[in-house]
Amino acid sequence: SCTCSRGPTTSQICVRFSCHQIILYKSFTPTPVLIYYAEKLLNNVVVSLAFAYSLLHIQDMLNTIPLPKHNWPILQPGWVWLCGAGPGDAGLLTLHALNALRQADVIVYDALVGPDILEWANSTAELIYAGKRGGKPSAKQRDISLHLVELAKKGKKVLRLKGGDPFVFGRGGEEAQTLVQHQIPIRIIPGISAGIGGLAYAGIPVTHRDVNQSVTFVTGHDQSGESPSSLNWKAISDGSQVLVIYMGIKHISRITSELIKAGRSISEPVAVVTNATTDNQQVLETTLGSIKVDLEKAGMSPPAIICVGKSVLMRQALDWQSMISGNSPRNTDPLNRGRPAEAS
Repeated sequence: SCTCSRGPTTSQICVRFSCHQIILYKSFTPTPVLIYYAEKLLNNVVVSLAFAYSLLHIQDMLNTIPLPKHNWPILQPGWVWLCGAGPGDAGLLTLHALNALRQADVIVYDALVGPDILEWANSTAELIYAGKRGGKPSAKQRDISLHLVELAKKGKKVLRLKGGDPFVFGRGGEEAQTLVQHQIPIRIIPGISAGIGGLAYAGIPVTHRDVNQSVTFVTGHDQSGESPSSLNWKAISDGSQVLVIYMGIKHISRITSELIKAGRSISEPVAVVTNATTDNQQVLETTLGSIKVDLEKAGMSPPAIICVGKSVLMRQALDWQSMISGNSPRNTDPLNRGRPAEAS
């Protein structure tokens, strides 16, 4: 128990060591585990560098939530794990990703990986930013890939952390192929893609039986940064009731023009979700004919996911974040089916 006048509180524990008060600041109520480690470190021990190191890292030990029992893989020196960090909300990170964060010596992360996710990394890990954002100075993809090779050959335990899923418009395949060609062993850890998870946070299901039996995922720009010239917009338009477009804001004029030319209606519902699943998430509901003007009025900017199709209407009923804030659904039957949702 504490012998000083302050006494332990919900935010700190005090102990005496060599006649000096040492305060271990905590953001939670002291627990038996915390008290155990404090006593192990501070009762009748000899001051040493090892002790000082342990004291500095006591918070890391105590804030580590044990992973559930499972045969968790071990990140070995010289390996690179390519991992998806999900669409933004740290709570959407997978357990395999968390396991990787705790083991990596080096974490090479991109622009869409938030600081709250990086806080879960091994406290001694080196963090290397390798983000690529359209229109902004960015590392070349070749340099990023070869840097991963270099780090692995130095015997580092390397985690390549990417927003969303590394194999969904994330250049993960290119990096993995480079590593394999240089005889670097790899593991792939999928993540929740923004084209699914980001729309779900906006209350938009990418599939809904009353709307679509197919969904197509499209990138809004190619390797050069221009709108993809190889896409057959007519085939895409005809082949799928719902389209999900990644990185499409820059070329939205051409994209909408191609879709309207291919036969999509100018009144077709469209949603734009920026900074999906984060505290800064914004959602714009508009139409194919009005999206360019509405985007300019809203002042929205990347990163963004664009959804085209009647499933966007379901947000009127399923905007769960608005309902959490106390608002009622705008329309519980946005598709005008005239029957309960549970009726077949």
